[in-house]
Amino acid sequence: MKGKKTMKMTNFRWKVAWLIFAISFVSYMDRVNLSVATPVIMKEFGFTKIDMGLIQSFFFAGYALMQVPGGIVAEKFGHRFTGSIACAWWSVFTALTAIASGKYTFAIVRLMFGLGEAPIYPAFAMAEHKWFNKDEKGKASSFILNGCFFGPVVGPAVVVWLMTTFGWHHVFLSFGVVGLLLAWAWHKYVTDDPKDSPYVNEAELAHINEGRVEATGEKQIAPWGKLLRSTQFWALGIQFLITDYIMYVFLAWLPMYLMEVHKFSLAKMGIWAAAPWISLMAVVTLCGHYSDKLLRSGMSQNMVKTATGAAGILLCAGALYISTRTADPMMNVLWLSVSLGSLGLTMSASWSSVITMGGKFAGSVSGWMNFWGNIGGVLAPTVTAWFATNYGWQAALAATAVTGICGAIAWFFVKPDKAIV
Repeated sequence: MKGKKTMKMTNFRWKVAWLIFAISFVSYMDRVNLSVATPVIMKEFGFTKIDMGLIQSFFFAGYALMQVPGGIVAEKFGHRFTGSIACAWWSVFTALTAIASGKYTFAIVRLMFGLGEAPIYPAFAMAEHKWFNKDEKGKASSFILNGCFFGPVVGPAVVVWLMTTFGWHHVFLSFGVVGLLLAWAWHKYVTDDPKDSPYVNEAELAHINEGRVEATGEKQIAPWGKLLRSTQFWALGIQFLITDYIMYVFLAWLPMYLMEVHKFSLAKMGIWAAAPWISLMAVVTLCGHYSDKLLRSGMSQNMVKTATGAAGILLCAGALYISTRTADPMMNVLWLSVSLGSLGLTMSASWSSVITMGGKFAGSVSGWMNFWGNIGGVLAPTVTAWFATNYGWQAALAATAVTGICGAIAWFFVKPDKAIV
């Protein structure tokens, strides 16, 4: 009887993937919360657009600063410890946002929130490298990305409901509690090596480790000297700076843009601000499925990932520029949805590439990539606020679209089929 049980492969790794989805979802909900509550907070405290842009930038400053150290911590202490501590830390500071009383306390709390959240995605990259078969990297990466992008899909409506029912303070308190519960779940169920999990049988472990060349239990620190001499290492970071810059313009300012430019009510904004993020989720899901399928058919990593990475960011930039020339509110939402959806091609290529390029050092390589992405996050809220204040919202979006050209060029120096180390 015992022998028969081991013949059927368990699929606990996909439960881990869903937990990654859930934590990613809450991490992005905690970012969306502030952008949706921005009009109410601005009115209550008398903040300007530039004040709010700076407050949002403090989060990204902390988040960017801890990306590389977060990757090193994930590799040294494992993704189990790093992920659970990161989730608990940022959840505490999410809750503390509710008691902020001015722009300086908002800024400090958001800075600490960013510092705490930073190690989670390097930890996820390590977990995906350890827990998934080499032919499942694209699909596994889609759980991270779809978790992130599902936050902005349901976030506006959920936050508007919580704000109108209980007040904006309860938004942050509620998600702080949820985050702490997820931190407990990560520590309890996600071991540093699947061989140590009581929920993984021998058949699943053999499937996960098929084709691996390195020892599964060894923890090492990345060779940073070699990494920093790699052209593709720098190109990976630069393209993600542009990719995240564009995404964070949407994340930080889309709700207010729809309300100010197209006169959406708070309730209407809560519905239509989700459309671009639904588009992004759809593209990421399809990419996760078809990129793995194309690779199994014999196509090279370069052909699949470099082409989709460069094309995605160019399509995104083109559609975003068209949206600035579209006066009709619903057509504007449509073009914004095409724009952010196209960026899903680049996001998928980025996160699946970082796992294959980084290998056992995926934590450090993903931390590096996310460091540069969140330099874009630091710049996006404040630069966009400055453009919108001085030249109007359409100029702000047009300037954002132009950056896409640089991102596409950088992709041609990324070689996803060549490990950096």
